[in-house]
Amino acid sequence: MRTFLAAKLHGAVVTEANLEYEGSITIDPQLMDEVGMLPYEQVDVFDITNGARFTTYTIEGNPGSREICVNGAAAHLVAEGDRIIVVAYVSLSMEDVKQHKPKIVYLDTANRIVRRASAERQRTKAVLLN
Repeated sequence: MRTFLAAKLHGAVVTEANLEYEGSITIDPQLMDEVGMLPYEQVDVFDITNGARFTTYTIEGNPGSREICVNGAAAHLVAEGDRIIVVAYVSLSMEDVKQHKPKIVYLDTANRIVRRASAERQRTKAVLLN
């Protein structure tokens, strides 16, 4: 088994940083559904604005709110208005890799979807040989 990108919310804007919550990242469930992220799923967050990177888990916010709220200690690593990338991963067998296409959604500054993509697998010699 190898680990691959499963889902990505690219260019999301942090709508709130809440130190008083236990932890996690709150995401509008409509955005989560677009890429197949699930509640309590482990994700990595990359802050485009300041370069911070951290691992957390998702929780559902209010449907249609377009909220992206970083909670708990990780709120020290972001600020409201920061642009971030949220990614989830999947473990795949080499056979499953051949059909795998990550779901990627690009967001504008109001966390509205501006483009959907399913990344094409870039074949490497190792993948072709297996």
